[in-house]
Amino acid sequence: MLQTGQIIERQDIIRCALCADAPCDAACDKLKPSGFLRSIWFANEQGAAERLPSENPCITCSAPCERYCARPMEVQIKDTINRLYYQVKPESETRVPENEDRLKCEMCGITLENPFLLSSSVVSSTYDMCARAFEEGWAGASFKTVSTLDIHEASPRFSAIHGADGSIIGFKNIEQLSDHSIAENMEIFMKLKNKYPSKFILASIMGQNEAEWGELAALCEENGADAVELNFSCPNMAEGGLGSDIGQIPELVERFSRAAKEKCHIPVLAKLTPNVASLIPAAEAAIRGGADGISAINTIKSLTAVNIHTYVTAPAVHGLSAVGGYSGNAVKPIALRFISELGKDPVLKGKHISGMGGIETWKDALEFILLGAGSVQITTAIMQYGYRIIHDLKDGLNMYLAEKGFNSIRDAIGLALDTVSSTTDVLERDTVIFPRVISERCIGCGRCAVSCGDGGHQAITMNENRRPVLNGRSCVGCHLCILVCPQNAIVPGKKRVRT
Repeated sequence: MLQTGQIIERQDIIRCALCADAPCDAACDKLKPSGFLRSIWFANEQGAAERLPSENPCITCSAPCERYCARPMEVQIKDTINRLYYQVKPESETRVPENEDRLKCEMCGITLENPFLLSSSVVSSTYDMCARAFEEGWAGASFKTVSTLDIHEASPRFSAIHGADGSIIGFKNIEQLSDHSIAENMEIFMKLKNKYPSKFILASIMGQNEAEWGELAALCEENGADAVELNFSCPNMAEGGLGSDIGQIPELVERFSRAAKEKCHIPVLAKLTPNVASLIPAAEAAIRGGADGISAINTIKSLTAVNIHTYVTAPAVHGLSAVGGYSGNAVKPIALRFISELGKDPVLKGKHISGMGGIETWKDALEFILLGAGSVQITTAIMQYGYRIIHDLKDGLNMYLAEKGFNSIRDAIGLALDTVSSTTDVLERDTVIFPRVISERCIGCGRCAVSCGDGGHQAITMNENRRPVLNGRSCVGCHLCILVCPQNAIVPGKKRVRT
């Protein structure tokens, strides 16, 4: 990986629409630019550089790709490819691994070709969808939850919060479970297993009583599922006493985990709700009930976007809305907190943790692995960008493992757990780390001075040349200025021990 950090950031190609059948590709007969831009978007710039042909075709090119772009002349495609050639590639210290053997891992003793699974949702709700995902390179799927309920969905059922670049950072859904019959879902499992025997089928189920939990688990096993995932976490159930209502009561988690485990011989994972103060009571209850592992987190109960004219939150369904499940990159910090909690629990030692919640890039996935997850599941990023993201997920993680000298995913699981404390009383408080300005990056916008003045400790002023000046007597090393700088022109600098 690049020891100096990412050279080309997502913000450098912020106007790229990540098109399907991108017009820039049709305009170039030397390479397909869209794949390189997409790799940069998903934090895999080194992988992009390693895929470049030996000779740079952009040097004498008039850049028709930029004219044919869906946003003509708004994306600096030629400049970006040149930067991959002349800045990123020379900095690269790791070659592309010859195979993906390092990505192999296990879920409860069953081999996965890589740690990336579709999570139980709309992205894994039909045979054709799962088949396309498997063809792209996903290791398996937690199929959309099977139940005996008669499911009728609302329309619309999604809403989102967007970032400055137009991408979704927070996503709300009021979607429920699979609307296929049990017989239809079992047929899908059989077809998928026959066509893709090496892919992992994780059958998500939801029962209404102990008998149903057991019957559904047994049916899924009979029809080819490799493991069962117990949905104790859906926040959108129309009927009470299901989904996250169960996940909030450890006694029910234990009882229904036992009911499922007693009727099948394949691994059982309990998928837990984050709508609790701690996952530990429910997780330990699941293990007592015989569960072989834990999946977490499902979506977080939320409301988004109150319409200031109609007074209805989004999505509005004939003048009404409801609390729904929140996902997307915005929930990742919450998910990581819960995964670390599970990873540090001695009762769960040796049990599989399948992590999810806001994963978009291989770096996001790696964070879950470093905090104890042995596999990861993804939905919202796929809904936004498609199954194609798997290529950069695998490529980036594979190169990272190679650089670190790791032989497998197992070598990385839990490496960050010892650095995590549930309270701040263990933190060292005698050192101040001052910020340092990289002058050639600074554009003199003054954002650092504004934020420090109004949200910090009034330690930064702007000189006559519109450059920040630090007052060391006032600075406490909070690093707000580093976070708000739009140019990444401020970095950690000298340390001082308080006297």
